[in-house]
Formats: sequence, structure tokens, C-alpha cells
Amino acid sequence: MDKIKIYFITCFLVFFFTKNAISKNSYFAEGEKLFNQKKYSKSKFKFEKDIVFNPKNEKSYLYLAKIFQLEENDEFEEKNLNTVILLNPKNEEAVYFLALLKIKKSDYEKSKELIDRFKKVCKTFCEKEKELKTKLESLQPK
Repeated sequence: MDKIKIYFITCFLVFFFTKNAISKNSYFAEGEKLFNQKKYSKSKFKFEKDIVFNPKNEKSYLYLAKIFQLEENDEFEEKNLNTVILLNPKNEEAVYFLALLKIKKSDYEKSKELIDRFKKVCKTFCEKEKELKTKLESLQPK
């Protein structure tokens, strides 16, 4: 009888944790799908839910930053971009977007620093460096 109880308890635990793990992974996928469908508020909720279960998922923070960028909420965009960079200092997309945000805020020194950092980490966004430099030049003190 004890073996049967142990078997059922083991089966229950395996089922519970497997189901939980699958649901954790699906929040990001659902959020990405909704984001691509331009359903930003629904996707924001999914990314936030993913972060609850997976606080080190830099991709969820990056998508949240993109949503806040669309909403023109600079404060939350910057917080999420900084989190992405904290989790992965070589995330070129986050460095790029943060540089754009700092240029928008007319922060010349931080923008210059981020553009230099971007040069070091870029792999697929390298063509964006020229755009950043051009925008930075418009901030340059005369």
C-alpha cells in the first residue's frame, strides 16, 4: 500500500511541476505572438507574467521596453532597457534603444558612452551605428 501512495504522490508532483513549467514557457510565446499582432496591452500582461515566473528572461524585459517606447513612457522604457543590459550587457538591441532614448533626452555624455559600447557589442544591428552618430552630432555642444 505504501508503494502505491508513493507512486501516486510522485505522479502528481511530476504532473504538477511539468504543467507549471510548460505554462511558464508559454507566457513569453503568447506575449510575443500578441506583440506581433499589435495587441500591446495584452502582450504586456503576458510578458509581465513571464517575468514573475522567469525573472531573468531578458527578452520579456526588452519587449516591455518596446511597448513602453510605443506608449512614449520613457521612464519605464529606460527601466526595462537597463534591466536587459544588467542581465546581458552584450544585448545590442537594448544598448541601441537606450542610446536612442538618451539622445532623445539630450544626454550627450551617456549617449556617447552607449554608442561606444554599441560598437563593441553589435553583430546584427551594426548598420544602426551611423544613425546613432548622426543623431548624437545634433546634440553636440557648439
